[in-house]
Amino acid sequence: MTTTLITGANKGLGFETARRLIEAGHTVYAGSRDAGRGRLAAERLGARFVRLDVTDDDSVAAAAKTIEAEGGLDVLVNNAGIEERTPDGGVIGPADVTADIMRTTFETNVFGVVRVTHAFLPLLRRSAAPVIVNVSSGLASLTMVTTPNTPTYAYPGVAYPASKSAVNMITVQYAKAFPGMRINAVEPGYTATDLNMRTGTQTVVEGAEIIVRMAQVGADGPTGAYVDVSGTLPW
Repeated sequence: MTTTLITGANKGLGFETARRLIEAGHTVYAGSRDAGRGRLAAERLGARFVRLDVTDDDSVAAAAKTIEAEGGLDVLVNNAGIEERTPDGGVIGPADVTADIMRTTFETNVFGVVRVTHAFLPLLRRSAAPVIVNVSSGLASLTMVTTPNTPTYAYPGVAYPASKSAVNMITVQYAKAFPGMRINAVEPGYTATDLNMRTGTQTVVEGAEIIVRMAQVGADGPTGAYVDVSGTLPW
């Protein structure tokens, strides 16, 4: 039996990923910083709830102790993420981005990935087939963001794409350090979720496809890769 932890699993891509992996036979821990929403989501999914705020050391450490006591972990999906927006829902561009906005975004999207990964590495290293999936974005690609006449080129924000580029680098460095694990970054696509005020052009079912696929990658599968549903993406 494969045991999987998904951060930010109470809604959106995390919820759909949990649903699909449970359907595939995984035992899933649905991580959520909000206990009420997290428990409700876990009940709906048939998952195990674990309170986990990726920005809080004590919360992450407690979650790791709980999962260790209940048998360990095989797959970690670092899904929790935020995108800071203006009060009217707009993207914060270069003229208005501040160090505080960058810091808040990186606290969840980057430091949260490292905090959770560090805490669960001892459990994953005991697994026979450890996997880490880091949810990235097409906006993390320097190549794509600098290609004129594309949606990624047109995106004006700073904090979110910078944070996801950092996630890509983290993914590569961890993959090199732990060759026995499968550690990859995935681009779900522009999915309609609360993160983007439901402006995405595809459903969570479509967006979760690559996350689910890479969560089930075998020992002979790729590692240190950056992929979407169609294949490898340019850095």
